[in-house]
Amino acid sequence: MGWYERRVLPILLDKMMTGAETDRLRRDALGPARGRVLEIGFGTGLNVPHYPAAVTHLCGLDPNAGMEKIARQRLGGGPMTGEFVLGRGDDRLPFEDASFDTVVTTFVLCSVSDVGRALSEIRRVLKPEGQYLLLEHGLAPDAGVQKWQQRLNRFNRLMLGGCNLDRPITKLVVGAGFTLQVSNEFFQPAAPKFAGWTTSAVAARQ
Repeated sequence: MGWYERRVLPILLDKMMTGAETDRLRRDALGPARGRVLEIGFGTGLNVPHYPAAVTHLCGLDPNAGMEKIARQRLGGGPMTGEFVLGRGDDRLPFEDASFDTVVTTFVLCSVSDVGRALSEIRRVLKPEGQYLLLEHGLAPDAGVQKWQQRLNRFNRLMLGGCNLDRPITKLVVGAGFTLQVSNEFFQPAAPKFAGWTTSAVAARQ
């Protein structure tokens, strides 16, 4: 991981991924969170203020050491106990099977190298009665938008830490052994369409 990823990208993403609409989406997506929570792709901890009181402990995992300082500051200001763990979501997670009540990803599945492995690990560490909360952007249903997603994908990956525009989120999650209990798919009104097709869902292990 180079200087740009460690020094510039954390600040860039921290600024880009905030705003009234994004905050509302985060708050709505995280509303069902409860108990012991693992957030994969924790970044700088932008989700922390939006977790409900039902969360008792938050473990934030991220592969970028450049995120850690800001992330720990946000964790320290949260209402729950928390910890930051350096690690990749598509490696074997350093947690026991069935050890979390809730697992969260927000705008993360676009950038992990091996989505199937990451989703398999989420399923492994989630309790049988647990829930996987996701808020992700991905492949739009509109053919015209898809063409722009494919054209811009390489540039987007280079500039934004490997972020892919064209991953079929619902198909990937269901294919990994989850059932979508609640799912909303929509274009974010404030985002360009090539980056705005969003899935907000509550998933359970099949």
